[in-house]
Amino acid sequence: MISACYPIFKSLYHLDYTQIGLITLAYQMTASILQPVVGFYTDHRPQPFSLPIGMGFSLAGLVMLSTAHTFSMILFSAAMVGVGSSIFHPESSRVARMASGGRLGLAQSFFQVGGNTGGALGPLLAAFIVLPRGQHSIAWFSIAAVVAIMVLTYVGAWYRSRRSVKSASSAKQHTTQSPLPPGKTMLAIVILLSLLFSKFFYQASLTSYYIFYLISKFHISVQSAQIYMFVFLGAAVVGTFAGGPIGDRIGRKYVIWFSILGVLPFTLALPYANLFWTGILSVLIGMIFSSAFAAIIVFAQELLPSRVGMISGLFFGFAFGMGGIGAAVLGRVADLTSIDFIYRVCSFLPLIGLLTVFLPDLRKVGIEPAKVPSTEQAAV
Repeated sequence: MISACYPIFKSLYHLDYTQIGLITLAYQMTASILQPVVGFYTDHRPQPFSLPIGMGFSLAGLVMLSTAHTFSMILFSAAMVGVGSSIFHPESSRVARMASGGRLGLAQSFFQVGGNTGGALGPLLAAFIVLPRGQHSIAWFSIAAVVAIMVLTYVGAWYRSRRSVKSASSAKQHTTQSPLPPGKTMLAIVILLSLLFSKFFYQASLTSYYIFYLISKFHISVQSAQIYMFVFLGAAVVGTFAGGPIGDRIGRKYVIWFSILGVLPFTLALPYANLFWTGILSVLIGMIFSSAFAAIIVFAQELLPSRVGMISGLFFGFAFGMGGIGAAVLGRVADLTSIDFIYRVCSFLPLIGLLTVFLPDLRKVGIEPAKVPSTEQAAV
């Protein structure tokens, strides 16, 4: 919803692209910095009811965003949404893993599809509700946050009730060692984070500036551009859902190869395409690029199976941080050059996907897609 409202904020408060990027930086950096800390803490002290608490921060951010009348208030409101995200994601990723029944990629994809679906609906709702009714109509979407708080309270109770079932296996889980030597494990983590950098830095050019790109280059209306944005984000939902279960079947490394490097021809072609092909290419980019995230998260969790919360917080936080930094940097570049220029430069970022060759094949070292302990499967 925040990024979909950028054209409204830009017009109402006469913001430049640098300020637009700073709004993205505000909510993504608060999420980025806090998530690994929250994940590390909850690995040792699980907090089932942190889920509705995190959503409560997001609710507060939405309400404040609907009434913000200065740039600084917009930044603060966006930061509140980021705090909510940082509290929510580490424990919610753990809950998804607990409920997976051993199909970790499918569970992680299904979990991420929730967020991606919300992200896809944001531009569509902004186009048909916020744009005609104004900034104050953002407050109506706080109803969704209230419903989410009620659902997450139930989920938190489910999580707490399963902790007694899980306690017998907890000590064993926390002594589980990485399948690789420490040096190779650290190298693999660094490579996975580098792949996330290429994915989310490029994605920042689309989520923050795609609407402006379409308006500037093809002279379409804001409403039409938001529909294109919805289509792109909808394609990302499909890719996210497909990537996890495919990784369960054929191996996560192959999914990562295809996703990060396979998108390169389409990103290179996008800056030179007409409106029709821009729409087609953005769908392919969204679908292919998004398929890697679940595979990357589960791959990292398998490298450090006793640090699920910390890994989830680190990777979600890093992803959001790269999105925020990317938006701020690209906004400044766009002010100094042009929107077209950032798409030409960012088109080469998927080349970082070549680093995938250095990732270990966990199947070859005897690690099949990880299975949830039988006590947790019985609890599902």
